[in-house]
Amino acid sequence: MAIRILILILFFSFNFSLGATAEVLLKAAFIRDHQLWMKEGNKETQLTTDRYVSNPKWSKDGQFIAYTAGDKNGDNTNLFIYDLKKKENYLPYVSIETRNYKWSPISNHLAYTSGGVLNITKTKNGRPHGFENVSLGVSDFEWFPNGKDFIVSSQSNLLPTGWEPVRLFKVPIDANLDTNKIKPFYTLQTNTTDLFAIDAEYFKWSADGKWVSFLATPTASWSNDSNTLGVLSSVGDHFQVIGKMLWYENWIKWAPTKNQLAFISGEGRFFVENKNTAVADIPFKNKLKEYTPKGYVDLDLEWFSTDEIIVARAKENKEWKLGPVPTMFTKLYVINIKSGEQKQLTFPKLNELDNTPQVVGSSITWYRQTGKGSKGDLWVKDGIDAQEFRWLVNVDSAPTFSIKNN
Repeated sequence: MAIRILILILFFSFNFSLGATAEVLLKAAFIRDHQLWMKEGNKETQLTTDRYVSNPKWSKDGQFIAYTAGDKNGDNTNLFIYDLKKKENYLPYVSIETRNYKWSPISNHLAYTSGGVLNITKTKNGRPHGFENVSLGVSDFEWFPNGKDFIVSSQSNLLPTGWEPVRLFKVPIDANLDTNKIKPFYTLQTNTTDLFAIDAEYFKWSADGKWVSFLATPTASWSNDSNTLGVLSSVGDHFQVIGKMLWYENWIKWAPTKNQLAFISGEGRFFVENKNTAVADIPFKNKLKEYTPKGYVDLDLEWFSTDEIIVARAKENKEWKLGPVPTMFTKLYVINIKSGEQKQLTFPKLNELDNTPQVVGSSITWYRQTGKGSKGDLWVKDGIDAQEFRWLVNVDSAPTFSIKNN
């Protein structure tokens, strides 16, 4: 009798576990075998065929997915949009060649750069279609949180007297190439000793919209080893240097509610050493708090809560000097920046590595690969102490989650 009761308990516990897993309603766009797919809950849908898709991005309302697609060599790449309501892919214009496109924070307008020109899509029958020119001479850009303006950078030129300063501008979405509507926002004075840069990239706004972070990047070879992370006030009157880091956009994350900026600091293009999770209170008072233990490197990060950061961490490899760059077998750890407590979050097998942590609501997701594999699986924990489960199998890269779930 006791054995029968135990079996019943295990049976119901198992089914409850499966039910709890199924209730995690995630919605993601992902790439498998170069094609665009979508998964919502437990249902997977293939959205493209015979294309080489990259960089899917959700519109704010979750109706559209923008992506680029070309041939297998990465050539003839154009901007496409998938409409979830009509269940169809379409070109917003006959030909849009771009690698830099961003949805509005308040509407279904899509802005993009092509050949140094910033453009914005028009709307036809409730969806993005056609485009209007906004500004010339644009290197990188980001929407202001109000959805009515852009902050843009213009790469400096090399003069006989040296490099020009890096200039930032505030551009209204209806500028339509009218230079009278475009206003200087901030001029980044640079030099070859303290702050050398020829461009500004990867603009990101704080939760309250009062600060924007960006990377001041030097010439190509130099930028592989070191870039300057800075923050600028939303009115363009207060700039601060935060630290040095590599050129990885996902290594810079604002806290979900506070004006705290987390990033992976450290110079040197190889991941074997000197990559540390750091947090700066903004406005910055010239004191970084670093959390990576001695003998380790952190190679990705994500905020879980106002006091907790998830990092992808591996042991240093200072012994490596020559030959193929070693694989850094990262595992996820959670850091409580208030108490200083740290603990391991995921436990990949010996030849596996966990990277690209993403937080969607209360769920923690990550991409798990083998050391030699080009593909991987997406794993999920519905909270730090929950049981992990595999949600996507055999995908080309980590997915992009619909912002409606955030």
